[in-house]
Amino acid sequence: AGTAMTRCVAKKCGIRFQPPAVVLIYEDKDKTRRRVMPVRNFSQFSDCRMAAEQLKNNPRHRAYLEGVSLRQLEKLHGLLKGHLGGESLAESLEKIRQEESIDPEEDMNKLDDKELAKRKSIMDELFERNRKRKDDPDFIYDVEVEFPQDEQLESCGWDVESGEEV
Repeated sequence: AGTAMTRCVAKKCGIRFQPPAVVLIYEDKDKTRRRVMPVRNFSQFSDCRMAAEQLKNNPRHRAYLEGVSLRQLEKLHGLLKGHLGGESLAESLEKIRQEESIDPEEDMNKLDDKELAKRKSIMDELFERNRKRKDDPDFIYDVEVEFPQDEQLESCGWDVESGEEV
């Protein structure tokens, strides 16, 4: 049975609120199938990351969820958590969108290890999504860009030697 499961390819992954479950649409040997994985012992106070990890590492579901990222499962658990907390779907989605956006002004040196790892994971995902590969149709090998020099260039303190003439 182990070799048959390695052929399944995840197509879509979503959440069902009542009763709580993660729903996976996948292809197995050219057939489209649906797998419903119940989410048990989960409340509005549960840790979404831990619940996502438990589901992804569950021996019964592991082979099916191989093509689904931990971040996506975490987001789905976040939607379920919001629903259990009385939020509308739109509110939950907006909350997740805000959590997933990176503030360029934020000082990441002040974050704890868990929050920093989360930000890095978001940046990695964003990089992979925007990355151009050689086989992409709009891939250009050597891109040259001219930047306009309309404004006066601003000097930074770090690039000027203190008191020394060049």
